[in-house]
Amino acid sequence: MKEIQIADIKGVRVGHAQDLNAATGCTVILAWEGATAGVDVRGGAPGTRETDLLAPMNLVQEIHAVVLSGGSSFGLDAASGVAQYLEEEGVGFDATVARIPIVCGAVLFDLTVGNPKVRPDRRMGYKACLNAGSPECLEGSVGAGTGATVGKILGMDRAMKGGVAVCGVQTGALQVGAVVAVNCLGDVVEPQTGKTLAGVLDETGERCLNTEDILIRQFAGRPMSFPANTTIGCIITNARLTKPEAGKVAAMAHDGYARTLRPAHSMVDGDTVFALATGRVEADVTVVGLLAARVVERTVVRAVKNATPICGLKTYRDLTG
Repeated sequence: MKEIQIADIKGVRVGHAQDLNAATGCTVILAWEGATAGVDVRGGAPGTRETDLLAPMNLVQEIHAVVLSGGSSFGLDAASGVAQYLEEEGVGFDATVARIPIVCGAVLFDLTVGNPKVRPDRRMGYKACLNAGSPECLEGSVGAGTGATVGKILGMDRAMKGGVAVCGVQTGALQVGAVVAVNCLGDVVEPQTGKTLAGVLDETGERCLNTEDILIRQFAGRPMSFPANTTIGCIITNARLTKPEAGKVAAMAHDGYARTLRPAHSMVDGDTVFALATGRVEADVTVVGLLAARVVERTVVRAVKNATPICGLKTYRDLTG
């Protein structure tokens, strides 16, 4: 198994757009030739677009883009710009009177960072499409990861910077990649070592505490409300999958969240994974799913390791020198 670039997966392009001053942005995954898709939503506070049509019993068999965006529910507007771009390119479901691009999406909450009145919109979504396919797919504090944060259980002054990343692997002809924007309530842990890479800071701001321990001590007997969260991502593979199989891959990919995010899938995270399959090679769905989980692990780790400072938030590099 070898590492590959997302650009190596034919039929898919990834692009980012962001407003660094407002600390928000969006990321688009374009599949202009159409791709079989599935989705799995496990967080308790999701914000999504066009996920119902991915159910196996529904009509549409292929979609043309996935949008990952900041801005909470306001950020769903970015998908309108993606639909505009694809319509101009002649891409979409043939509805006789028009070609309708099928654009799915999910949002994360980043309004507590930067300017909460500025959110990803139609123009930003369109710009992300124009940026798609760049030889360098930037990671860290860009796109949907621009305002992403982690470790918020004790407030934003004790939180750290999250981010977005891409990663891919290939074994034989099978390719599996992931795009993930990490914006969790809790901590990000490196599975191989058990080391906390980013999360809730102690009073000195020099080391990470344990979010799960804090939750157990302080909230076992009362409800909590920390809405500024959600990790969202998309699996991309060249495997030939049915809609139910794509949904299964998205479900298995959540194992990557569970191995790296502590906790994952909380009531105040809207954790969501899409899966796109371009249908170029035969593969076993279980192998695709387990590789998806592994790639998500790597992508989450890359997202926080490549984060750069925004709005005074500390990063992984600040703690490691």
